Amino acid sequence: MNTKQNRLLIFGAGVIGSVYALRFAQYGLDVTLLARGKRLDTLRRNGLTYNDKGTLKQISINTIEKLDNDDIYDFIFMPVRYDQVESALSAVKNNKSKTIVTLTNTIQYDSWLEIVGERLLPGFPGAGGDMKEGVLYAQFGSEKHQGTIFGEVNGLRTERVKELAKIFELADLHYEIQNDIQAFHVSHAALAIVNKHFYTKDGMVDIETARSESVLRKIASDIKQNLHLVEQAGIPVIPAETRVLGEWDDSDIITHYRRMLSNDFIIDVKLGDHAVSQKAEIMLLDKEFQKKYSP
Repeated sequence: MNTKQNRLLIFGAGVIGSVYALRFAQYGLDVTLLARGKRLDTLRRNGLTYNDKGTLKQISINTIEKLDNDDIYDFIFMPVRYDQVESALSAVKNNKSKTIVTLTNTIQYDSWLEIVGERLLPGFPGAGGDMKEGVLYAQFGSEKHQGTIFGEVNGLRTERVKELAKIFELADLHYEIQNDIQAFHVSHAALAIVNKHFYTKDGMVDIETARSESVLRKIASDIKQNLHLVEQAGIPVIPAETRVLGEWDDSDIITHYRRMLSNDFIIDVKLGDHAVSQKAEIMLLDKEFQKKYSP
């Protein structure tokens, strides 16, 4: 057990940031949530409102609007969209905290390393959900491979990686220390970008269209093509479940997606307001993935 409690900052009060702040606060960890605008006002006035198995509950969360350079945390978690990461990292560039854990999609870290250097600890969130009228509807994965994933760019098991693992254990959260975090991110991006087929000009397709043969056949084709491109680039496709998915017949992938899209929580994740707000991220990620890996 730690002799001192780590100070934790969640940089951003969207769905993912809010659910991590909620979990850490519920388990008595020293967590602060950086929020802005109406979201900050709501959090300060009402606390964090969340859905707990059909019941609305509230919890008080320490909040800040601005991070001072000398306000030092043991870990800064940055659960922001891929298209917002560079801006967010630039905002904390001069802060003296030693570890910044990015929890988002990506295919590379070069530009991030240029901003914050070795303080960067890349990761991926083990949570999903939506925010409806200020109420958090979100949850963490229940299996190890659905947990929070993180690891050093060089694959080493550093002391800060071990310390971060302890934090997740204190919060009773599944996690995985990934030895090849970039291979994981590229592999996951290959799957994430197929969600572009759920977007329309003004929002998302309806659930019937999402489950349709025409949309899901495009998704199945893109999954197999994208994972093939990753392998062609000499990058291991990880985890094993992702690699195996690329070996399935189109019909099996279509059945798999239809099954997912029969779950209300997955429907919220794939087609809800949070998904709408991810459009810029998915489109940018797709553009950069194709530029880097397509022949």
